[in-house]
Amino acid sequence: MMDSPLSASLSMEELHEAWPVLSIDERLEGFRLLPSAVADDFFLGLSAREQAELILHLPTSERRTWVRLLPPDDLADLVQAVEPEAADAILAQLDDASRREVNVLLAYAEDDAGGLMNPRFARVRPDMTIDEAIGYLRKQAREKVETVYYAYALDTEQRLQGVLSLRQLFQAASDKKVADVMHHDVITVSENTDQEVVSQLFTEHGFMALPVLDEQNRMKGIVTVDDIVDVVQEEATEDIQKVGGMEALEAPYFDVGFFGMLKKRIGWLLVLFLGQMLTATAMSSFEGAIQRAVVLSLFVPLIISSGGNSGSQASTLIIRALALGEMRLKDWWRVARREVLSGLVLGFVLGAVGLGRIVVWQEVSGAYGEHAFLLGCAVALSVLGVVTFGTLAGSMLPLVLRRFGFDPASASAPFVATLVDVSGVVIYFTVASLLLRGTLL
Repeated sequence: MMDSPLSASLSMEELHEAWPVLSIDERLEGFRLLPSAVADDFFLGLSAREQAELILHLPTSERRTWVRLLPPDDLADLVQAVEPEAADAILAQLDDASRREVNVLLAYAEDDAGGLMNPRFARVRPDMTIDEAIGYLRKQAREKVETVYYAYALDTEQRLQGVLSLRQLFQAASDKKVADVMHHDVITVSENTDQEVVSQLFTEHGFMALPVLDEQNRMKGIVTVDDIVDVVQEEATEDIQKVGGMEALEAPYFDVGFFGMLKKRIGWLLVLFLGQMLTATAMSSFEGAIQRAVVLSLFVPLIISSGGNSGSQASTLIIRALALGEMRLKDWWRVARREVLSGLVLGFVLGAVGLGRIVVWQEVSGAYGEHAFLLGCAVALSVLGVVTFGTLAGSMLPLVLRRFGFDPASASAPFVATLVDVSGVVIYFTVASLLLRGTLL
């Protein structure tokens, strides 16, 4: 065997830890070293992209075993993660029924409930006795249903009539009918429900699965909590990347090509760079004041960074609250009042610290001249104004973006920082001109 970082005997935990830094050949070698008893679990724990990569590097004779291990919803994710030619090679390993199931799922948008659902679920008829229903569920579990959290009662037209948990099923008297035990008021989602809305329903109700219905109330599948865990991670990753001022990546960092990464990052950087040019324009408007009192320029970074930091804090809080459903657009006035008050208090504290620093440093070094106290007051009031404006702007921008149908996470924090930079310069030099007229200016 060639030199390899992998040992002859390998545990699932060891391979999982080493996986991100291994080449595809090393991954394949490590996967084959796993005991057969744990190889299935390891494979099912990989992302769709990693599963596809592994399958496509296996000999054709081995592919079918691993492809058929996956349920239809995971197979659809896997097919969407590869190029069309590779997708055809994967679909060719399926039997006709499974291929039809996967193709149905591929017709839905990837971010909708229809694209997340598993069409294989436990079903019973309302007129069955409890014993008949248990026997029927046992048969389904042997044949194809892998996830049995709840049993769904369907009529002959496949319309959802009710649902019951396995606990209810086993606790009920054997001669009772399913219709006597099941819950008739079922929380459902439609095929086109966005995955974020679905995840919020799981959070609110603590379900293990949610039924997906079409427009005729026919049940098409279930979205399970396992699917939503992946969705939440994906949504959180996208939001973090967007908050950082870039387009969301569609693959892990090292799987994105160099020029693809540049394309994702350059757009907002250009927009923000052009925005920062307004800061230079604003400062040029006060060029005369700067020439007469150069000491004013020393505090420009302090002023604008205070506003940018407070604005970024506020935008991050609001974006997260919107994502979790903790607030709605109609709450904008409550948010504005709260953030203005927060900005005033935060600005007062920071301004007081700035004033104290200038006074103390003046006593120690005499660096700011005879009007140091007035200069400190100008800095303190400017910090108060900029921080208050920054918190208000940072809290309102995500709500404005949501109101016009945009993603609130789309570069909110860096955009707020740029906005506050410009306004901070204007506020600072305006306050300084008013307070220092006749002294430094």
